Amino acid sequence: MKKLLFAAAVAAFAAMNAYAQQPAGAPEGGISAEMLKEISKGYEGNASDKALRNALAVTSIGTLAINAENAAMIDTHFSDRVRTKGITDQQSSGRCWLFTGLNVLRAKMIDKYDLPGMEFSQNYLFFYDQLEKANLFLQGIIDTKELPFDDRKVDWLFSNPLSDGGQFTGVSNLITKYGLVPSEAMPETYQANNTSQMANLIKLKLREYGLELREAYEAGYKEIGKRPRKDVEKSMKALDAKLQDMKIQQLSEVYRMLALCLGEPVQEFEWIRCDKNNNIVSRKTYTPKSFYDEFIGEDLENNYVMIMNDPCREYGKVYEIDYDRHVYDGHNWLYINLPVERIKEMAIASIKDNTAMYFSCDVGKFANSKKGVLDLNNFDYESLMGVEFGMDKKERVQTHASGSSHAMTLIAVDIVDGKPVKWMVENSWGPSAGYKGNYIMTDEWFNEYMFRLVVEKKYVPADVLEILNQEPVQLPAWDPMFAPEE
Repeated sequence: MKKLLFAAAVAAFAAMNAYAQQPAGAPEGGISAEMLKEISKGYEGNASDKALRNALAVTSIGTLAINAENAAMIDTHFSDRVRTKGITDQQSSGRCWLFTGLNVLRAKMIDKYDLPGMEFSQNYLFFYDQLEKANLFLQGIIDTKELPFDDRKVDWLFSNPLSDGGQFTGVSNLITKYGLVPSEAMPETYQANNTSQMANLIKLKLREYGLELREAYEAGYKEIGKRPRKDVEKSMKALDAKLQDMKIQQLSEVYRMLALCLGEPVQEFEWIRCDKNNNIVSRKTYTPKSFYDEFIGEDLENNYVMIMNDPCREYGKVYEIDYDRHVYDGHNWLYINLPVERIKEMAIASIKDNTAMYFSCDVGKFANSKKGVLDLNNFDYESLMGVEFGMDKKERVQTHASGSSHAMTLIAVDIVDGKPVKWMVENSWGPSAGYKGNYIMTDEWFNEYMFRLVVEKKYVPADVLEILNQEPVQLPAWDPMFAPEE
């Protein structure tokens, strides 16, 4: 038996040595045989290492890293909580931004009109979201037609022709333009709940359309170059008009694909309003715009401020990200960058006034989905792996290790001795996910993984509002902060 073990060890070392031989003339910096021998000492193969290896061979890292000392369920009492009813479910789609924005508004409507519950149609706005994003891409291709194909902006456009993710400015721009309808007026479809196949087909077609637009411009421009100088301006206008006509035809085909998958957007509908005891209060016919005007009626584009905690950039400044909008004729995302403690002040003021907020974070970090708790002590990866993870929030953002990934509705805070100790968000993953459809986060987790909050202006201090008067710092579309919530 000992001979077999010795022979196996010799063979393994020989194979390691042969694998790590540097090719003749190879540059320095690769893993040599000597280096491999040295770095392989990181795994000692002792009894502890073997036990961990055996466990990791058949069990997920998350299960093994669960911190048994933190296994008890967190206290679910909250000193201040917004009145809400019902949990929504985005299912297999990246529409968290849309569900979250609409959940903020429906909480207001339910409370104001004493409703037994209600839900806005996400499908209605999602139809226009996808159509508007298709137009945003195609018009972007037209706007950059003179740039070379390998230009960073052109490359970014073709890399990102469409997505089902987004953020609050999409909610405000779409509602302002198209209004709102209740869920029963345009219900969800399978494709709305499972967006990937539909999105992949539309993205494939949009990329094809983008090439057609650029080719049409290049061919037309060459032809114009052969004409007399006096005809150039007129010919360029004709070429621009041709590209717009092409875009309209292309969008017509996108519209058809969306209508097949989601249904055509409703133009008029009847809605019966009942009180909390299900007694009929009114029965009226509405358009999407008249429905919004009657039951919400806010100036969404001017009544809300997006606050960001981005430790990579200077606080007290306002930033704008190019192409970070859902509607071409809408607004890019503007955010005020502030320390997290200032953001908490506004969040607490809003919750105490029974007003929910759009909130986004890096939800996958230290998340115990069974309990519905976001806590830095949920998992002990360092003890499991014997490795220390030392980056702070700024370093994680700089290295793309962390960023805003999911939007939820901030609805509660627990204040003890004048300071917040935990928070709660209403999620859109159905009532069985997390804690009764919600997630509870410790204040320490909030500090590390909260990124964006959208607050009504009345809860924003005057000195913060004053920052909006600054000229925004322009950031490119590919900035890490662009990543849409899903």
